[in-house]
Amino acid sequence: MAIGERWLGPLRPFVLSRLPPAPASVIEIGCGTAGGFVPVLRQSGYEAVGVDRDAPDGPDFQRVDFEDYDPSRPVDAILASRSLHHVRDVDEVLDRAVAALRPGGAIVVLEWAWERFDEPTACWCFDRLDQSPAEDPGWLQRRRDGWLASGGAWHAYFEDWAREHGLNRSDRVLAGLDARFERMSCEYAPYFFADLADSSVQAEQAAIDAGEIRATGIRYAGRLI
Repeated sequence: MAIGERWLGPLRPFVLSRLPPAPASVIEIGCGTAGGFVPVLRQSGYEAVGVDRDAPDGPDFQRVDFEDYDPSRPVDAILASRSLHHVRDVDEVLDRAVAALRPGGAIVVLEWAWERFDEPTACWCFDRLDQSPAEDPGWLQRRRDGWLASGGAWHAYFEDWAREHGLNRSDRVLAGLDARFERMSCEYAPYFFADLADSSVQAEQAAIDAGEIRATGIRYAGRLI
């Protein structure tokens, strides 16, 4: 199973339960090269469009950054999956999300609290990576190899990497959401399962519950104030 489907499958029930019912209109911010949730949403009867500079070709996608996208009319919901920690300016993106929504519109966010990715959590992940040689190792393999090559402490290496890549902290993302939306739900949850060869969302949750690792995924749902 492809990494994309390993991520989408377990998160699909949450996303569908927090969106307004089909045939609501939805914009997915940062749908990625595989189209994110857009194909699933359209199969479920939604009027969905994915916005990403690397989006697939096709009528259901717009190859542009969300900051530069002007929808033809307000939509019922915004979905952002693993995208807000990457954007240049969180406030600008969230302001544009507000402008794109109809009154009372919904926002659903799947995010990463990267600052909670401590050494025990990292080691737990690294122990569950695919050990077979790969032409294009995944991002977790690259972080493991980079850390080992650095010869330094995990927290110093990882914070430097996050700073170099301009990652937004989750508290900043959540503060921006709460300033613009009424929070309906927000919880920490598994995040790494899709990138691990020897794990699952259930196994990651069990490790979280046992106190072995930290939950770094965020599942947020809100409504336009």
